[in-house]
Amino acid sequence: MSITPEFYPAGPAVLIERKDRTLVIADPHFGVEADLHRRGLHFQSGTASRLSRLLAIIEESEPDYLVVLGDLKHMIPYVTYQEKNEVPVVLKKIRDLTEFRLAPGNHDTGLEKYLQKDELLPANGAVIDGCGYMHGHTIPAPELAGKLILCGHHHPVVNIYDEVGCSLRGTPGYLLAELDGAAVDLPETTAATRVLLVPAFYELAGGLDVRLIPGNKISPIAKAIKTDTAEVFLKDGTYVDTWENLTPDPEDA
Repeated sequence: MSITPEFYPAGPAVLIERKDRTLVIADPHFGVEADLHRRGLHFQSGTASRLSRLLAIIEESEPDYLVVLGDLKHMIPYVTYQEKNEVPVVLKKIRDLTEFRLAPGNHDTGLEKYLQKDELLPANGAVIDGCGYMHGHTIPAPELAGKLILCGHHHPVVNIYDEVGCSLRGTPGYLLAELDGAAVDLPETTAATRVLLVPAFYELAGGLDVRLIPGNKISPIAKAIKTDTAEVFLKDGTYVDTWENLTPDPEDA
């Protein structure tokens, strides 16, 4: 069965349609403001506006599931007062509209008590309706071999340069590529294992240039990306180019 992605740039979010409609976001980092406050940066909570944006996309896309690819909350290694108050509200609002699944990320410690049965996926990923879903900071589970794996964690952004300098900087984007399965201990399969790196939903997350992700120490997934198969897309699904054809940063020349 073919996979038909539909992109929602207001997220960024992507909908995967097979038998079911699965809406996917990554790294919303609800509660991040408490950590910023600890660092001397004082912002009002952005949870309400971030949640409103998410609920609008759910209503528009009408998914059977929402899968969050990790880092639903922000603080490591505990749950802050802000998160204790806001995360239950976030989850209730989502559950009012669709089913919810969390592929836990490295920031999601302590969330188990807020989740219902079957909402928490294994940390090394799970298959839902023929696709793999994981945060991306661990080695993927063997059953993800031969699947399209959607990952968060990497916060990919796209920088586009031309002959006069930078024409687009730091915009959230997607990186699609095949994986070297042996590099992440996946069993051999007849179908290629592919990964789609999904940009962060948190609007101030920043990110890592897609040119710098393959081979990066940020994750086992990054080290296993086959660059000769990699392609880059903007947050609205616009095709940019192959990874190998992206123009280097002039400052790196």
